[in-house]
Amino acid sequence: MTEGPYKLPEGWRWVRLGEVAYKPQYGYTASAISEPVGPKFIRISDITSGNIAWDDLPYCKCDPKVFHKYRVCSGDILFARTGSVGATILIKEVPYEAVFASYLIRVRLRKEVLPEYIEWLVKSTVCQNQLKARGAAQRNVNADLITQILIPLPPLAEQRRIVARIEELMSRVREARRLRQEAQKDAERLWQSVLTQTFPRPGSQLPEGWRWVRLGQVSRIYAGSPAPQGEHCFADGKWPFVRVQDLGRYGQTTRLDETADYVNEYAVQKYPLRLAKAGTILFPKSGAAILTNSRAVLGVDAYVVSHLAAVEPLPDRLDNYWTYFWLCTVDMKELIDNPSYPSLRLSEIAKLPIPLPPLADQRRIVANLEALHHRIKALKEAQRETETELRRLEQAILDKAFRGEL
Repeated sequence: MTEGPYKLPEGWRWVRLGEVAYKPQYGYTASAISEPVGPKFIRISDITSGNIAWDDLPYCKCDPKVFHKYRVCSGDILFARTGSVGATILIKEVPYEAVFASYLIRVRLRKEVLPEYIEWLVKSTVCQNQLKARGAAQRNVNADLITQILIPLPPLAEQRRIVARIEELMSRVREARRLRQEAQKDAERLWQSVLTQTFPRPGSQLPEGWRWVRLGQVSRIYAGSPAPQGEHCFADGKWPFVRVQDLGRYGQTTRLDETADYVNEYAVQKYPLRLAKAGTILFPKSGAAILTNSRAVLGVDAYVVSHLAAVEPLPDRLDNYWTYFWLCTVDMKELIDNPSYPSLRLSEIAKLPIPLPPLADQRRIVANLEALHHRIKALKEAQRETETELRRLEQAILDKAFRGEL
């Protein structure tokens, strides 16, 4: 009898997956084609979400003999060979004729094993640890590794009971996750509602003492400079260099104090870098990143890449965070002039109408907004922690199930 990592209940046994499955099969090598020239073509990217979007799958060319060899059937389990190591999916229904791609491995089970049992089992730590045991330097899975996976195997009737119990408990987890996601959406809707109530729509009547001005009248607007080239420009760097991805690298924060890259004295002397002062608001001005509507306030002086626009409020006219919160109400997608290559013109940004209260009023309102934003941010963080706990709960359910404790 095969020895396993822990003791099993009476009637269970440790087996290798290869003992209860037919020989694993590598997929078909072909190019994905958007036109319906043959069967649907399942790739690694199509299984990583846990559900196959059959209607969105591409097609591939193959003759009848090839199709017969690689045809996907109900009950097949597909393993990702590389990239998303550990990703698997059980094919429960096949609404279209389909084959699977070469970076997938198919496993078909013998009658003594319930496919749904293996579906849940391969998501548990007992299997995932074996699939990922080869280390970061060799992140791949092959047929030999799959056949050697050690699994706890109860009688078929017990497999059915375990699957039913897991699905019952997981349905409760899914409901908890749905409620968490709704709470996140509610928090975001609350914040957007507050911003909408704070900042009047362009052209609307303003409170007494306020007036409409163009952004360019009360701030400096400019773009960054091309990034220095070569590792030697960043070795032992001292000055932050802000790239587009830095706006979202540290989470949904209003203030950017850290960057991934820092330039050194050599880069500052050799290249005409653009320095932005602390308090400047940054957002993407070219490429698809515009669509994210990411933006942040610099917490430190930093050099800025050319793909970013910078808005530097005039300190005697405009509060930095008033400008930032107002920009959060501006959908930059509406300013894109060429959808095939998204970009923003600084001249158009400068024309944006911004409501201008007296500076003291700006700061008073900003203080209220920051206090509320802090509370909403704390709520979102709590929701993220809840998601982490839900993932732990899912693993705890699976671990108990495959120890015979569920």
